[in-house]
Amino acid sequence: MVMSLNVTIKLKLANRPGALARVLDVIAREGGSLGAIELVSASPSHTVRKLMIRLHQKGDLEGLTRALKELPDVQIIQIADRVFTWHMGGKIEVAPKRPVQNWEDLSLVYTPGVAVISETIAREPDMAYKLTMKGNTVAIVTDGSAILGLGNLGPTAALPVMEGKALLFKQFSGVDALPICLDVHEPQQIIDAVVAIAPAFGGINLEDIAAPKCFEIEERLAHLLDIPVFHDDQHGTAIVTLAGLLNALKVVRKSISEIKLVLSGAGAAGVAIAKILKNAGVRHMIVCDRKGAIGRGAQPQNPFKAWIAENTNEDNLQGSLKEVIAGADVFIGVSAPGLLQREDIQRMNKQPVVFALANPDPEIQPEEIYDIAGVIATGRSDYPNQINNALAFPGVFRGALNCHARSINDEMCLAAANALAGMVTEELLNPEHIIPSVFNEEVAPVVARAVEETAGRTGVARKILSGENQEKYSF
Repeated sequence: MVMSLNVTIKLKLANRPGALARVLDVIAREGGSLGAIELVSASPSHTVRKLMIRLHQKGDLEGLTRALKELPDVQIIQIADRVFTWHMGGKIEVAPKRPVQNWEDLSLVYTPGVAVISETIAREPDMAYKLTMKGNTVAIVTDGSAILGLGNLGPTAALPVMEGKALLFKQFSGVDALPICLDVHEPQQIIDAVVAIAPAFGGINLEDIAAPKCFEIEERLAHLLDIPVFHDDQHGTAIVTLAGLLNALKVVRKSISEIKLVLSGAGAAGVAIAKILKNAGVRHMIVCDRKGAIGRGAQPQNPFKAWIAENTNEDNLQGSLKEVIAGADVFIGVSAPGLLQREDIQRMNKQPVVFALANPDPEIQPEEIYDIAGVIATGRSDYPNQINNALAFPGVFRGALNCHARSINDEMCLAAANALAGMVTEELLNPEHIIPSVFNEEVAPVVARAVEETAGRTGVARKILSGENQEKYSF
């Protein structure tokens, strides 16, 4: 079994001075970071303790285990992988909202009582939002073709990721979300499957579907369905990136309309970031793929890269990422690790903003440039300024569901980004704090309100049931 970097080791130690200290010394020498220490039991002769340890690289566990075994009066009772332990049995479940304790209860939630609910919805389809799970439920749809940074591992391997996403939906915004892992991979097959299941849901969250097919799938579903379709790898990343950039530019005192911005990566996230940045007012933007700057010289066959060619790089600059980054004010990377070195950042303008978002390893390590960059952000939780999709999708869907939105449009995404950025006040804003924490309980409600208001203003919110109709079904 492949082990993660988080383990729990249960040890039996001689109950004498220095025993635990020797264990802690071994952990430090073998490259482990100690978390909690739990006393399981104690007797005059020995103690049993659980130690939570984070290792820094694969292979450290073998050396740590060997070193612990060499200590006198120390016995390893168990080594458990904390990540596997947290996933045992899955991370989500279905729970009833109404008790069924007798025949009367049963007749209300099922036959014969449920018949009148079905008849009501048949006459007034929008009542499904009020009388079923539809009004608070999202389908998280994937084919497993682009799982995190792991690539195409298939739909079954995608399930734990989708479960985690569903957990975050519930935790941060109270939205019920169901993982739908499809064992089909052609765009038309995925589209057909989603259309078929859509009546049960108030929104569709596309997740971990590879580019370029993800663009076609989202675009066509948005036209076929009358509920929001939101590809989080695109728009969730774009919303949080824009929010962070708005505040980063405040820190370095630069105008979004005047900056030169270089974006590395023309996949799902890169295209969406380019579009939202253009909508937000970025005028001088160059997008690079593996071949270098995308321009008008050679029209890309991919229609989404063609959009980049037509709408960015107004001066039609050519060259590699390292060449076109010279003189840039902002670098945003959603591409691959280690693409840039310190000297590349030194060739940018003073106080450059660097968003190195490749995960788990960024385009450049923050330690290399902390003294020359004005602001640094990554996709990682162990550095300041994590650009995390969890700041966007719970609130975006909460707002869309609240108003029974038919879609999530560009204006709603811009509103979400501005609301998110606005949560970091001038007093709190600094180079290491340009984005709120995912654990800030106000994030989802603030984003939701902005999305809901914009949906109403742009005409994609359904007519909310009037007070008269709501009373009709209250007894």
